[in-house]
Amino acid sequence: MMELLIWIGAALTLAGVAGLLWCILETFKARRAGLDDAAMRARLQQIVVWNMGALAVSALGLMAVVTGIVLS
Repeated sequence: MMELLIWIGAALTLAGVAGLLWCILETFKARRAGLDDAAMRARLQQIVVWNMGALAVSALGLMAVVTGIVLS
C-alpha cells in the first residue's frame, strides 16, 4: 500500500514540475510577444496563479513520497 503512495506522490511531483516548466515557457512567450506594460502585467499575474498551483501540486507529491517512505 505504501508503495502505491510513493508512486502516486512521484506522479504528482512530476506533474507539478511539468507545470512549472510550462509556466517558464509561457513567461518567455509573453516576453517575446512585446506586450505593453498593462497587458504584460495581466498575463504574468495569470501565470503566477498557475505557478503557485504547480508548486503546490509538486509539494503535495513530495509529501506523499516522504510519507510513503516513512510508513514503509
